[in-house]
Amino acid sequence: MKVGLISLGCPKNLVDSEVMLGLAREAGHELTQDPSQAEVLVVNTCAFIDGAKRESIDTILEMAQHKDTGACKTLIVAGCLAERYRDELKKEIPEIDAVIGTGEVPQIVEAIGGRTAVSGNSGAPLTFYRRRATPPPTYLYDADTPRQLATPKHYAYLKIAEGCDYTCAFCIIPTLRGSYRSRSADSILREARALAARGVKELLLISQDTTFYGIDRGERDALARLLRELNTIDGLSWIRLLYLYPTTITDETLAAMADCDNVCKYIDLPLQHASNRVLKRMKRPGTRQGYDRLLARIRQRVPGVALRTTFIVGFPGETDADVEELSAFVRDQTFDHVGIFTYSHEEGTTAFAMPDDVPAREKRARRRLIMSEQRRIVAARQRARIGERAQILVDGPSADHELVLRGRLSTQAPEIDASVVLTECDPSAFRPGDFAEVSLVGARDYDFIARPVL
Repeated sequence: MKVGLISLGCPKNLVDSEVMLGLAREAGHELTQDPSQAEVLVVNTCAFIDGAKRESIDTILEMAQHKDTGACKTLIVAGCLAERYRDELKKEIPEIDAVIGTGEVPQIVEAIGGRTAVSGNSGAPLTFYRRRATPPPTYLYDADTPRQLATPKHYAYLKIAEGCDYTCAFCIIPTLRGSYRSRSADSILREARALAARGVKELLLISQDTTFYGIDRGERDALARLLRELNTIDGLSWIRLLYLYPTTITDETLAAMADCDNVCKYIDLPLQHASNRVLKRMKRPGTRQGYDRLLARIRQRVPGVALRTTFIVGFPGETDADVEELSAFVRDQTFDHVGIFTYSHEEGTTAFAMPDDVPAREKRARRRLIMSEQRRIVAARQRARIGERAQILVDGPSADHELVLRGRLSTQAPEIDASVVLTECDPSAFRPGDFAEVSLVGARDYDFIARPVL
């Protein structure tokens, strides 16, 4: 069978997609990137917030059209939306032939080979109102599980754990992904060596809480030891950590980051807010004062570290004073990268019982306010670095022009951060995955503009 897969959502979901592709290929199926040619279409969905759910539904409906206009005979829906709304999907979209939850990734081969019939259609628009009362997912892939990388050849994500044990008021992830479960260090190291042998230069370690790694297994300082082991693998030039949690960042982990040449001095630390009042309502185990101390400790122990964070505005009960406190925090801490989400009122979370009392227009205005503060901070940082020499990892041609390349500093993660635009160069002299010495000569929005150093 020709199998095509559309992956939505976060890198953690992307790894699941890569595993499904790997399992399908190992079973003898042919992979295609052209949905019109696929006999089997798989949509690996996201359901974290309302916008992601709507994107997932739109994509499912779009792929369902290929049953009439293309080669598609089987439509499979997988991932978080499938885990959360299995019965509703099967009822409302009769074109779906099989539904695979987050804990059922290996069942992709069975779903491709033998269709699971579904029937019934109320004719009403799909609504989201019910969670499935089934055991939580326990699946965890390992180094022996086939993977078909969907990223460029020079970087790859490596999921070191699955699930989450926290009970943040706004988050549905523990319900969708189950309890936190770490992979063994041996499994991770074997996979990392295999990826390096395939030409991967940058390895991005991911989980719901990367700094919680090993704690569920009773292993003290497991992440620090893992980083030191990964640092010795030939071929890996950059090792990057994503999704760190403020209460589980240890001095040992920071020491490993500072000591290991190949570990990027980059910390992705979703803090969600800075108002103590809002943090308490969010059920986040932190305070503004504690965050200030933590960030000072990180900067002291990892000189030159780049800090990335995300915040949520418009959480139930958030006031103008709370937003001003968040704005002041952003000004004081001068983060390198900031992402702002507007609160999404999700059933199945404890915050759903609270009134969604910040109007959508006000949520958007608050997001614009914080982002305007961050834009000024970034502009000042960029001006201070003009004229610097730096090393970038070339990602490939820019979408702007065929004679322009894009790359990243070690302080920039793929997809989520800004990048470096490399101009005045011979594009044929640089391949994706090459490292290049450049001079930073300007800036445009959040991106740097650079020239190669000859």
